[in-house]
Amino acid sequence: MKADRLLSEVLLLQSRGRFTGRQLAKRLEVSERTVHRDMEALSASGVPVFALRGARGGWQLDEDWRTQVPALDEAELRALLMAQPRVIGDARLAAAAQRALEKLTAALPQSLRERAASIRQRLYVDTTGWRGTSEDLSMLPIVQEAVSRDRKLKIRYWKAEGRPSGRVLVYRVVDPLGLVAKGSTWYLVARTRRGFRTYRVSRIEEATLLERPSQRPENFDLAAWWEASTQRFRASMPQFEAVLHLEPGAAREMKMWHTATEVPPPATGQSRRGPWVTLRVQFADEHEARFIILGMGPRVEVIEPTTLRDRVVAEAAAVVRLASRGARSGLVKQTFALCTPGSAQ
Repeated sequence: MKADRLLSEVLLLQSRGRFTGRQLAKRLEVSERTVHRDMEALSASGVPVFALRGARGGWQLDEDWRTQVPALDEAELRALLMAQPRVIGDARLAAAAQRALEKLTAALPQSLRERAASIRQRLYVDTTGWRGTSEDLSMLPIVQEAVSRDRKLKIRYWKAEGRPSGRVLVYRVVDPLGLVAKGSTWYLVARTRRGFRTYRVSRIEEATLLERPSQRPENFDLAAWWEASTQRFRASMPQFEAVLHLEPGAAREMKMWHTATEVPPPATGQSRRGPWVTLRVQFADEHEARFIILGMGPRVEVIEPTTLRDRVVAEAAAVVRLASRGARSGLVKQTFALCTPGSAQ
C-alpha cells in the first residue's frame, strides 16, 4: 500500500539520514519515478523532505524533524520475534539481543505481550552442528565494534588452507566495511592494501581495535558487493559435469544437494519400478562424483563422460574383489578352527 511505503521512506530517511532515489527504489522495490512522486507527496503533506544535488546528493529530512515510531502490528512482531537472538551465535551478542527483545516486549500492550510469549515458545534455534561443532565467534564483538565505529582493525588470521598447527598464520591491518552472516557463518568484509577482502570471523584468532579511523569508500554498498563477490566465487570454483540416469528417489536426493537439470533420457534404461530420470549434474571434481555415485549403488547409471563411467566400474569391481577375498578368508578361518583339536567349546 502507498501509505505503508511512504511511512517506510520516512523511517528510512530518519534512521539513515540520506538516500539517493536509486537506493530508495532498490530498497522498496519500486521505480525511481515512484520514489520521486512519493517525496513530492510527503513534502505536500508537511513532511520536511528535500533533495540535495551533486555527487553526494539525495533525499533528506530536516535534521530537527522527528516522527514517533508507530506501534508494531502482529505480522511485524511475529517476524521480529521469530528471528531469535540465538541465531547470532556469539553468547554475548545473543544476550544483548535478548535484553533488547525483553525491553521491547515489556513496552507492548498486554495482548501483544501474551502473543509475543506464545510466538517465542514455538521456535528453538540450535546453532551447533550434528557433529557437535560450531563457529568460534569469540572475536565477533570486537569486529562488530570496529565496523560500527569505523576504526581500523589489526587481526591475526588463519588462511583457508591452513590449520592452527600449520604455517599460514597471517597478520593484517584492515579497514572494516561490514559484516555478513551466511547461515551460521559470519564474514568480515574489509579493505586492505591489496583491495577488498573477505575474512571468516571464526578464523580470526586475535583482533585489536586501533584508534585510527578506517577509510571507507564513498557509496560502498555492502549487499551489492557481497552479491557480486559471491557470483565471482561460484564462477571460479572448479566444476565437473556428468550425465546420470537415476532411479526417481536417487534423482530427488541428487537435486537436494547438487545443481542438477533434467535432460532427455538415453535410448535405453527403464527401471522396473517406473521410468528413471536423467540429470546433468555439477560436481566439484571427479573425485566427488565417484564418491556420490558409488554411494548410490545400483540406483544410478553413468551416461557421460565415459571416463567417469569406466572408473566407477573399475572401483566397484575392486570393492567386489576385496569383499569376496574377505569372505573367503573368513570361511577358511572358520573351517580351520572347527577342524583343530580342542577348538570345540
